[in-house]
This record gives sequence, structure tokens and C-alpha cells, in this order.
Amino acid sequence: MPEARTPAQIEADIVRRREQLAETLDEIGVRMHPKTIIGDAKARVASTVDHTAGRAFVAVNRLVTDVRDGLRHDDGAPRLGRIVPVALLAAGVVGLLVVSARRKR
Repeated sequence: MPEARTPAQIEADIVRRREQLAETLDEIGVRMHPKTIIGDAKARVASTVDHTAGRAFVAVNRLVTDVRDGLRHDDGAPRLGRIVPVALLAAGVVGLLVVSARRKR
């Protein structure tokens, strides 16, 4: 049979539980405050953007490396048979963009 608690012990438990409840309510108040919710949402968005930007950087870096490696021989000498067509294509795209921009004016 459990020991009977004294009124002082019961009162001390009540005081302790009130303090715990007050702390819990304060924490809920902070978590549910609009500024906290907005700050958390901003942090999640920033994290997602950082993650996405990081993945995009890795993908672009891999693509650039693959293209660069395709334009050189294993010894590092340029492959003119591949560079000339790529340069002509790039010049053509730039030319089309310039002509298109002038027509819009």
C-alpha cells in the first residue's frame, strides 16, 4: 500500500505542476506566435532554395565539365573538329538574339 502523502507534499506537487504548465503554455505561445511561424516558414524556404541551388550548381558544373572534356583530347589539346561547330552554333544563337532584340524595339 502506497504511503500517504502529506498536505505539504501535495501542495509542493501542485506548485511544481503549475510551473511546468506555465512553461508549457509559454512555449506554445512562442511557437504559435505569427512572427515565429513566419520565421520558421522563411527558414524552410531558404533551406529548400539553398538545397535546390546547390543541386543546380552541381548539375551545371557536371555539364560544363562534360562539355569541356568533350572539346579536348586526353592530352589537353583542343579538338578543333568539335570546337569549330560549337563556336559557329554559339555565334548563330547570339546573332539570332541580337536580331530578335533589335526587332522588338
